[in-house]
Amino acid sequence: MIGIVGGVGPLAGVDIVKKIIEETNARKDQDHLPVLLSSQANRIKDRTEYLLGREPINPGHALAEITYELERAGATVAAIPCNTAHSPRIFEVILEDLAKNNAQIKLLNMIEETAKFIKQHYEHSQIGVLSTTGTRSTGLYKNILECFELNCIEPNDDLQEKIHAAIYDETYGIKAISSPVTNRAHDELVSAIHDLKTQGAQVIILGCTELPLALREKSYFGLPVIDPNRILARALINELDASKLIPFQD
Repeated sequence: MIGIVGGVGPLAGVDIVKKIIEETNARKDQDHLPVLLSSQANRIKDRTEYLLGREPINPGHALAEITYELERAGATVAAIPCNTAHSPRIFEVILEDLAKNNAQIKLLNMIEETAKFIKQHYEHSQIGVLSTTGTRSTGLYKNILECFELNCIEPNDDLQEKIHAAIYDETYGIKAISSPVTNRAHDELVSAIHDLKTQGAQVIILGCTELPLALREKSYFGLPVIDPNRILARALINELDASKLIPFQD
């Protein structure tokens, strides 16, 4: 069974379950893989607030507890559809807590899976990243992309503030208003992609799981857009039953 640690944010958990279904080679209900979503946002502190020093409790502990609960419920492979949760200060705590409980569940790493996917399927090496300020400040994508010989192009400080606000602002951000996303949030994110293109980006990573809710096209300004949530969905299917994975089509 696939386990999903949801609630980070809540719609991201629902989104990856939807993408698991879309990426599964199935002709009837019974062909689909078993998936268990545990969405308990009330238990998990904000990842960005923790990384920026404004939240004292490491959310990794709660994320590990929920992962372990999924294992006890029958999951053998799991994922956390939240980019910021994969920052080392959080993700390493998750792995440590799971090890202390002798957990056997395999927890996939969203950032590594995304970098691996780009390396396998694209010839481009200049990768633009849209993310929260917490994710950018840790160098999360930059460090892992470099391990795959890919160059990370990140927004400057002014542009980063606009991207972060498009996600978090309580009056127009995606976390506050997501169905549908506000025009302001959408337009500022599209503008940010254009700015990254002028900096030399050849591919864009939507490095926050709220971003695909606003940016639904496969490309903008001729740049392929990579959705880590979809990549993670594909990796989960491949881990549980590779024969069920629909072949990738660019």
